[in-house]
Amino acid sequence: MKRLNLGSGEFPKPGYINVDYYSITPPDVVHNLDEYPYPFADNEFDLVEADHCLEHLKDPFKVMREIHRITKPGGIVKIRVPHFSRGFTHADHKRGFDITFPYYFSPTFKGGYMGVTYRLRKTRLTWFAQPYLKKRILPRHLFLAGSFAGKVIDFFANLSPFLASRLWCFWVGGFEEIYFEFEVVKEQAKTPSQISQAMASTS
Repeated sequence: MKRLNLGSGEFPKPGYINVDYYSITPPDVVHNLDEYPYPFADNEFDLVEADHCLEHLKDPFKVMREIHRITKPGGIVKIRVPHFSRGFTHADHKRGFDITFPYYFSPTFKGGYMGVTYRLRKTRLTWFAQPYLKKRILPRHLFLAGSFAGKVIDFFANLSPFLASRLWCFWVGGFEEIYFEFEVVKEQAKTPSQISQAMASTS
């Protein structure tokens, strides 16, 4: 299985090709993710992950189209981004994300289909995200309290991410992260016999 980690920063993942541009920790591949195409072949990866990366880039939809190109049919794409309710607490964040983000990758969505198809497998809201960062910053008692509160809030939020996102997210101070897991859907190329049959049926 070939795996890609976009925007690896200071947290490269073992077993992945780690890609970044502005990072202290040297990535496996140095590339500006706002420049296209990415230096990978079509259908190269089985799994692509991007953790808190898309919110820093100019056009997330272009990124998703490029990820679609380099991921195999049936491959998995895991995206972690800030929820809009907390998306602008970082000075470099250009946007926050909502549960509607996957709509733009469904051909049935007439309000803005982006031309590439992903099948949504999972959506999850997280109130106390990126514990690997918080553990370094917070006193132990605050870290433990935040972790416990997060588990309780996350349980109720993920009973219905739609209601949590659209109705009560601000009641708890907003959610730090929304997670999407997609399956890449691509049309299979037609064989010469299938093309001939299609032409015959229209003649």
